[in-house]
Amino acid sequence: MKRLHVHLSVEDLAQSIRFYSALFGTAPSVSKGDYAKWMLEDPHVNFAISARGKKPGLDHLGIQVETSNELTDAYGRLRQAERPVLEEGETTCCYAKSEKAWTTDPQGLLWETFLTTGESTVYGDDAALGAATEGGSACCTPSTPQGACRPPKPERSAGDSCCGPKEIA
Repeated sequence: MKRLHVHLSVEDLAQSIRFYSALFGTAPSVSKGDYAKWMLEDPHVNFAISARGKKPGLDHLGIQVETSNELTDAYGRLRQAERPVLEEGETTCCYAKSEKAWTTDPQGLLWETFLTTGESTVYGDDAALGAATEGGSACCTPSTPQGACRPPKPERSAGDSCCGPKEIA
């Protein structure tokens, strides 16, 4: 069996282990003082590349589910991860129609959880996510400092962000 390997450098190992254990719904299979590894059978990998004017490198990671029940379960794990969540709901992105939510890990790495519901002939305009990750669009005004619309960090309240996360029902 082939498996995609993703390795991230983190600042706070314990905080990241809590986050990823909640996100994946399981504890790491290997845990050392400076290292942790999850050997996951589920989810399988959806790997995509794009050339859309962003800085080359890791754009975001995500978990794609196949049913509404799996999406409900994934949203529950997002709540357990104790990070701000931006619930987009139904959207068009990456030439697909989907329902999704976004969060960031303790280092600020962007994660999406989504259910694809159909195809699209256009890439899609994701103004809410753009505002939340880059600042300056959708709910933000030009006077808002760059980056102020990022999902709030734990030490800030949701009210400190003009694009504060919505509660997942």
